[in-house]
Amino acid sequence: MSLSALLAATPSPGAAGSLDEAAERAGNAAGWVEENWSTWLNTGLRIVLIAAIAIVLRYLIRRALTNLIDRMNRSAQAVEGTALGGLLVNAERRRQRSEAIGSVLRSVTSFLILGTAALMILGAFQINLAPLLASAGVAGVALGFGARNLVTDFLSGVFMILEDQYGVGDQIDAGVASGEVIEVGLRVTKLRGDNGEIWYVRNGEVKRIGNLSQGWSTAGVDVTVRPTEDLELVRKAIAGAGETMTKEEPWSERLWGPVDILGLDAVLLDSMTLRVTAKTMPGKALGVERELRWRIKQALDAAGIRMIGTLPLQTDGESAADPTAAMAAPSAYASATSPQSLAATPIPPANLTK
Repeated sequence: MSLSALLAATPSPGAAGSLDEAAERAGNAAGWVEENWSTWLNTGLRIVLIAAIAIVLRYLIRRALTNLIDRMNRSAQAVEGTALGGLLVNAERRRQRSEAIGSVLRSVTSFLILGTAALMILGAFQINLAPLLASAGVAGVALGFGARNLVTDFLSGVFMILEDQYGVGDQIDAGVASGEVIEVGLRVTKLRGDNGEIWYVRNGEVKRIGNLSQGWSTAGVDVTVRPTEDLELVRKAIAGAGETMTKEEPWSERLWGPVDILGLDAVLLDSMTLRVTAKTMPGKALGVERELRWRIKQALDAAGIRMIGTLPLQTDGESAADPTAAMAAPSAYASATSPQSLAATPIPPANLTK
C-alpha cells in the first residue's frame, strides 16, 4: 500500500473533530425538536381549530341570513297575488331592501368572524398585538377623517334601509331632487324626475324626505262658478258625480273615502269657488283629480250650471248676438274733413316757377 493511500485511510484529528461537532449539533437539534414538538403540535392544532371554527361559523351564519332573505321574498310574493297585494307589498322594493340588508349583514359578519380569527392566530404565534391594534386604530381614525363623506353616505343608507323610509316605486321629495325611486343603494339613491331625467342623490346629502307614496293621498279640485248659481243645486250635482265615481272601477279601489264638498273656498264679485276633496290610494291623487274634474264638468253641464270661463247659455227668447259687436270703432282718419285727417295731410311743395 502506498503512503498516500495509507494517509488517506488514516483519519486526521481535524476530520474527527468535525464529525464529533456535527454529531453534537445533530443531537442538540434532535433534543430541541423533542422538547418543542409538543408546543408546535399544540400551536398547529390551535391554528387549525381556529380556522375551522371561523369558516364553519361564517358559513352557518351566512346561510341563515340567506334563508331569512329568501323567506322574506317568498312572503312578499305570496301576498303579491292577492287583491291588496299591490297596495301593501311592492315585490321589487322588498327584494332590493332585503338584498341590501342581507349584503350588509353578511359583510359585517364576515369581517367580524375573519378579523377575530386572524387576531387569534397571530396571538397563537406569540406575536404582540398591542402595536398592531394601536396602528389599526390610528389608521381607522385617519381613514374616517379622509373619507367622512363616504362613511356618512354609507351609514345614512344603512339606516334608511333598516327604517324603510322609502323604496322602489315610491314618489319622494328629497329636497335636492324629487321623483320616483328606481333604485336604492347604500351610498346613492336613483330618482326619475317628472321629465324623465335620472337624479343620483347621495344618501348623506338628504336632510329631509317627503314620501308621497306612504299612508294615503288627498285629491283636491276647485270648482269655480258664477255667484248667481244656486249653491244647493251645485252641491247636488257635484255629490252625484262623486257618488257615481266611487261605485265604478277602477276608481272604487283608488278612492278610500267619499268625495267631500268642504264648502265655499272663496267668494268674489264675479265668481265663487267650491273646494272638493277625496282621500285616495297613495300616489293616485293626480289621476283621481283629473277624473273628478271630468265628471264634475259633465254633471254641471247636465244641470245647466255655468262655470267661469264658459260661454253663457242662450234661451229661446234671447236675440242673436250683434255681429258688429266685435268690430272696432271707425278711425278719425277715415273722414277727409276731420281735424286729424287734415293735420296728417302732406304739405304741397312750393311753386318755384315765376
